[in-house]
Amino acid sequence: MGIEIERKFLVTNDDWRAAAHAVIPMAQGYINDTAAMDSGAQKASVRVRIQGDAAYLNIKSRELGHTRQEFDYPIPVGDARDLLALCVGGLIDKRRHLVHHGGLLWEVDEFLGDNAGLVVAEVELQSADQAFDRPGWAGAEVTDELRYYNLALASHPYSRW
Repeated sequence: MGIEIERKFLVTNDDWRAAAHAVIPMAQGYINDTAAMDSGAQKASVRVRIQGDAAYLNIKSRELGHTRQEFDYPIPVGDARDLLALCVGGLIDKRRHLVHHGGLLWEVDEFLGDNAGLVVAEVELQSADQAFDRPGWAGAEVTDELRYYNLALASHPYSRW
């Protein structure tokens, strides 16, 4: 079992762009939606993602906060395309920019489509109490705000807030 310890922040300016060393296009969707999670019928999100030339099936427990169980499996890109057609809600289209800061890898997600205008930075940590250097472009922390989770953005995009 994998454990993900992640903190999420709104991005306040474009200063991170100069430090970005890679960009990865991503398309993702969910087999289940927020209603299934909110009702308690399901306790984990099931995500399909095409990430550049690779594809993954991801299962992540629904827990508010920075620590969740996560399982990630590579799948054929053709299978991922077929699974994306089965997803509920909208699809998430974004560009992930990789930025090194303070000895950690930050992932800055620049959303497109119905979520255009939203830019969120995430950093994965080794422990829940790990200290880290927060860059000046990382604004308000939204780790505990469900509406910023990709699962929620698929059903309730940023453009409708």
